[in-house]
Amino acid sequence: MTLRHALTTCLLCLPLFGHAQGMGQPMAPWTLLDQFDQPYTFNADTHVLLVARSMAAARLVDAALKDQPGGYLEARHAAYVADIEHMPAMVAKVFAIPAMRSAKYRIMLDPQGRVASRYEGDRDTVQWLRVDAGRLAEARTFADAASLRAALEQAPAGQTVAAP
Repeated sequence: MTLRHALTTCLLCLPLFGHAQGMGQPMAPWTLLDQFDQPYTFNADTHVLLVARSMAAARLVDAALKDQPGGYLEARHAAYVADIEHMPAMVAKVFAIPAMRSAKYRIMLDPQGRVASRYEGDRDTVQWLRVDAGRLAEARTFADAASLRAALEQAPAGQTVAAP
């Protein structure tokens, strides 16, 4: 195979791979089901997107939200996506998703990793994406529940989140 053919093949395959969301770029809408099989569509009304790619990151979100009332994230125009792509389907169906139903907040489940993969981030931290007018305005990561809780507290109900 010539270099020209190899480059052409690589360029043709690029759309198959996920791309990272860049600052200031519009964030494409998506729809996922939550732990109750109810659809949620990400749109311009969402101001904060939390992404957890592992059980460790999901535990951080749970610890940050454990004492909050139902509707806490929604009041802050925030959504939470859990990437469960690497969880065995039987474990998710029989154990994990039923356990998630006890949470007082919605968890959008990403079983194929098609949404979480759009946003760069470490597997063991929670990614915080601030959205302004449908565009990515800020990306932060949290490695502990207390910091994540404090950041969520800075997001008054009904308002967007300001940078710290």
